[in-house]
Amino acid sequence: MLEITKPDPRILVIRMSSLGDIILTAPVFRNLKARWPGSRLDILVKPQFLEAVSKNAFLNRAIPFTGLGAALREINAASYDAIIDLHDTPRSRLLCALARAPVKLRYRKASTARRLFVGLRIPSPALEKHTLDRYLEPLAELGVPLVHRGPELGDWVPGARKPAFKPGPLKICLLQTAFLGDCVLTLPLLKKLREVFPDAAVSVVTRPETADIFSAAGLAAEIIVDRKKTAPRLAEFGRLARELRSRDFDAVIIPHRSLRSALLAWRAGIPVRVGFSSSAGSFLLTHKVPFSWLLHDVERNLALLSPLAENLKASSPGLPAGPGSDSGSPVLPAQLPAGTYKAVAGINAGSAWPTKRWPAQKWARLIKKLAAAHTGKVLMVGGPGEREWNAEIERLAGPENCFNLTGKTTMPELMEAIRPLKVFISNDSGPMHIAAALGVPAVGVFGPTTRELGFFPYGPGHKVVETPLACRPCALHGSKKCPRGHFLCMRLLTVEEVFEAAKGAL
Repeated sequence: MLEITKPDPRILVIRMSSLGDIILTAPVFRNLKARWPGSRLDILVKPQFLEAVSKNAFLNRAIPFTGLGAALREINAASYDAIIDLHDTPRSRLLCALARAPVKLRYRKASTARRLFVGLRIPSPALEKHTLDRYLEPLAELGVPLVHRGPELGDWVPGARKPAFKPGPLKICLLQTAFLGDCVLTLPLLKKLREVFPDAAVSVVTRPETADIFSAAGLAAEIIVDRKKTAPRLAEFGRLARELRSRDFDAVIIPHRSLRSALLAWRAGIPVRVGFSSSAGSFLLTHKVPFSWLLHDVERNLALLSPLAENLKASSPGLPAGPGSDSGSPVLPAQLPAGTYKAVAGINAGSAWPTKRWPAQKWARLIKKLAAAHTGKVLMVGGPGEREWNAEIERLAGPENCFNLTGKTTMPELMEAIRPLKVFISNDSGPMHIAAALGVPAVGVFGPTTRELGFFPYGPGHKVVETPLACRPCALHGSKKCPRGHFLCMRLLTVEEVFEAAKGAL
């Protein structure tokens, strides 16, 4: 084991590119800082990544790599106690060899195994280890405890520049006009926003079909509806921009990474505009937060508060108690007879994207198994556009095994129907996130998407069932048909696998 004797060592990390790999170095710096709180931590990167690394909460300095000679002079002038090479290329090895430092470490890249796999599809056990785990391995040689093993809130902050607000209570806009699931995963951000700024008036801009999600939370001063899908686009954009401008907001937080959202906030003249660095409209933002696929979407959204607040910690997502939640009797649509609801398991078999839908025959077989095992009907939920799909599943499963609420519920009614369930099985879509937020054990059936994209059910006790295939993920949100034509990601998932995942909760 190598040893650093100084109580406040100077340590350089070499990781010159790319942005994703640089983002992955955050746990390395966090662990080093935990071991030596007074240490000086620097990083050597290519010039185009200077702005990104300047947002790391634990770095003292970023050195631009403009050439071997210049970098060597910078490194030797700084008198580092240790150099950690997380790049592992001939150039970084040569630089490390020529640099003066008593301790030098290098991570193991497994580049040969990568080339064999990419070029000849020859698998290797060396590829089973995540890059982040490889980055952390050299720390063991320094005797640094691995307290932090993954990305965390607070890894990245937008530097020292904080927005200056006028005196008095703030007026903040939360702009989220994406899909239902995205809106549910924004609720913890709304909740944390109210905790950090209890006196602020927070308005939410969202679509009509997701407005109930935010209004049910009871955390927004008002809901402003964006009818971008139904009204003429340019006219609706202009109307909404004028309405937001009239509110005189101090800041807007934009989880949605679209050009339209950023353009809308800019056109409304909101002085502080916070969004993700990967947004299509990032050039219109005043504060950009690094976007990492390694974080769950809930944690990514919470990181958007970092330009406005400090010492943020993740909080569990949750939906507020609603009508009937205290008694355990859900408030159902008025047209359904009272006393008919006895389901303990629920399913959401639909999705806006056809490739996210597990085949109807498999859903039907699962419903039969759930109903037989627990002598009760299985709740079926879905939107108006999924009536035909769910009706076919109900026909295959037998109406005696189903309690079909597809297209019959408002958003609050859907939430209250899911709340008393003991398990909820769903494709990767909005109702899955509603169940997770309500504390109902959720089983996600994932096909074209993967949990690494950050949209798996958030919190303990939830499960994801998926088939490991080299072609996954094929899309961020799904698609109309399988790009390869085989749809094996869903066809290979068996009813028994999904039933076993749900059985534990029941």
